[in-house]
Amino acid sequence: MTFSPPLPYSLDIENLQDDEDETLASINASFDKILQTTHEDYGRAVRAVHAKAHAILEGSFQVAGALPRELAQGLFASPGDYRAYLRISTNPGDILDDAVALPRGVALKVIGVEGERLPGAEGRTQDFVMVNGPVFTAPDARKFARSLKMLAATTDRAESVKVAASKVLRAVNAALGTIGLESTVLAGLGGAPQVDPLGETYFSVTPFRYGEYVAKFRLRPVGLALTELAGKKVMTKGHPNAIRETVREDMAGIDAEWAFEVQLRRDANRQPIEDASVEWKEDEAPFVEVARLRVPRQDSWDADRVRAVDENMRFSVWTGLASHRPLGGINRVRRGAYQHSADFRAAANGCPMHEPAN
Repeated sequence: MTFSPPLPYSLDIENLQDDEDETLASINASFDKILQTTHEDYGRAVRAVHAKAHAILEGSFQVAGALPRELAQGLFASPGDYRAYLRISTNPGDILDDAVALPRGVALKVIGVEGERLPGAEGRTQDFVMVNGPVFTAPDARKFARSLKMLAATTDRAESVKVAASKVLRAVNAALGTIGLESTVLAGLGGAPQVDPLGETYFSVTPFRYGEYVAKFRLRPVGLALTELAGKKVMTKGHPNAIRETVREDMAGIDAEWAFEVQLRRDANRQPIEDASVEWKEDEAPFVEVARLRVPRQDSWDADRVRAVDENMRFSVWTGLASHRPLGGINRVRRGAYQHSADFRAAANGCPMHEPAN
């Protein structure tokens, strides 16, 4: 199949809004409500979003050689083998029973990356943050701030109510799925299927600079060890940490491998920068593999690694190279919001966040 050539990156590719400072202030206020409530509940500060981790994995991120010029950009300009951490999580800011079915996320930190850094990006790492769906639940930062305000209001509400609501939402979403109308909104509210996260495919959902071009990213399981886990149900009844237990059992016996893929932007109208709720269709802009994430069998809940990564590190799309600058309104407010959350955790826990050395 023949595709249009990739569109070039330019400084004027984004459309900044006049109220973005106000939107960020609203997001930070919602974060504060979540952070303060959970800090009181748990006696320690946790992340404002994706608070509950299910696995902390260590492996290698291997950039492919002989990539064509349009793919050999930024981190991927030359072949390399980097140490990497992968954190698998669920998206709310409170730590819930796994019976509450919610979307999953992964945060990938690639270590020892050389090149010009984004403003304020310390260390020599490149972070990628993804979720198990191709689109964001809100089209722009303003609407995301409204959704987050409602989500913040549910923090610390009775968990039994959330479990019951999740079951109803899952049933509704399953019914919609039979006629091809699965709802990303319902999934975000608790209607996501409760499946093994190792078998899921993860998307950046927002666009990024890709050197001379623009792209979205995807992390796709490859090899039978992971692909046979796709859609595998996790039984949560009586097991509040069932997902963590499932992944721990899985990773004790398998060597996991994911393809890291790039989707170059090829049509300005059909692949917008500022609307994160629009899926960039694969038949118009294909995903192409540029690296492999390889994780050997290990204890996915090793106490030392959990302490080092889950407690003492932060993940942000703004930690990395200037050649992979986050784009679009949601990414722009993420910069201040992620820092706000990390600063709260660092102050409350008496442990500053830091980037790992090579």
